[in-house]
Amino acid sequence: MMLQDGSTQLLCLTASSGVPLFTRGASKQLPFSVIGSLNGVHMFGGGQGVVLSGCETEGGGKVVWRVFQDSVMLIAVNGGGQGGVGCSREEEVRLQRLLENVWNCMVLVLGQDELANIRNVERLKRDLRSCFGLIDQMLEERQEGVLGSLTHCADLLLPPNPTLLQEAVDGFAEAADSEFGCLIIHGRIAAATEKWWRLAPQEVVLLSALIRSLSDSASASCDYPVFLPHGSPTVAHRLLRFQLLPGADVCVLCGPSPSLHTAETGLVGRFWAPLVETLRDCLAVGERCVPQAVNLRPDVLALLLINRETRRSVSSVLHPLADAPPPSKARCWELLKLFYIFSTTRYFTQEESVCVSTEESGPRGRANDFARGFSHQPLQCYLVTEECKSYALQTPQHQLFLLFPPSVPTFVLRTAATQTLSDVVAATGL
Repeated sequence: MMLQDGSTQLLCLTASSGVPLFTRGASKQLPFSVIGSLNGVHMFGGGQGVVLSGCETEGGGKVVWRVFQDSVMLIAVNGGGQGGVGCSREEEVRLQRLLENVWNCMVLVLGQDELANIRNVERLKRDLRSCFGLIDQMLEERQEGVLGSLTHCADLLLPPNPTLLQEAVDGFAEAADSEFGCLIIHGRIAAATEKWWRLAPQEVVLLSALIRSLSDSASASCDYPVFLPHGSPTVAHRLLRFQLLPGADVCVLCGPSPSLHTAETGLVGRFWAPLVETLRDCLAVGERCVPQAVNLRPDVLALLLINRETRRSVSSVLHPLADAPPPSKARCWELLKLFYIFSTTRYFTQEESVCVSTEESGPRGRANDFARGFSHQPLQCYLVTEECKSYALQTPQHQLFLLFPPSVPTFVLRTAATQTLSDVVAATGL
């Protein structure tokens, strides 16, 4: 494959002529001849009435294709060799979700019209550069613990004083003549207006990612035009973002008014200066994402809790017992993501499974074939590996995914998972 093991390269071409628009990802890029071949084999399949969505190479690599609006083709190429819980099916699911996210990133920044009706390829190449920061964030998964690009659920940080922050967000948005406001702490949503939560889950995830990307630019404030891929793909809105403290940002989606200067000088201090200490308490929650007052079992390595009704989630890597060396923090996040894909492609396959589009019917079909082997809908599953033991359970309202040290007896996992779900929901209302 001429790519390093585990590396992923993203290719973007025009669907009609195969002209390369950009490549992102692996440091060693694929030769132009290989890119042309990947485009050519997809075009050949289309000419024969076959939709080529993915394939596997002899070396264990994966290639997936996706065409959007009959205009833009995205190709993801993975060098393979990642190992762990994941396998070929899981990797194809991850790459297909990546292509979907990248397309939505492009629509968010440029709008659907410019992408669906390409009038000037060279100008489009230049315009697409403004998407690279957001695309790279999706491709590289830079921030540990932010799983929304995979789950399509909003990543939450549960603050110790949610009422004060909620009132401030609602008041700030109203003063800015907007119904869409959000407070982001460490890249996760700590509070948002009711209308913000009514946006499509993918839009909430993308806007959070964009705010993280804008925060990395070190600017104190910005006025950024955005298109909502589902709600408003052709008409732009203004995203006003303000840094309250390092790691804490507030933003609103609004129309022509107020100006950035008016909002920054007249509204930010008025609503947020009295809450500086509250914001610092919220920042202190850190990557644990749940207040210290929430008691969690000491044998839990990591957790991901999803509210299936609201499409919101909280995830955390915790401090385990000291009797055995656990996987590293980064490895725990990776194992949690792999176990999520493992569970949702084999057992929890209804509604918001990770494969939802027609183009992805291949992986989804195999998952359904696996599920048909059961006479019932699986509600719990577990997996034992050398690194950890994993357990997942599903209720009508929630999905919970947990990692435990290998030393925890297998027969304890179900009780531990049930207790953890009850404790977190009771304490946070998620």
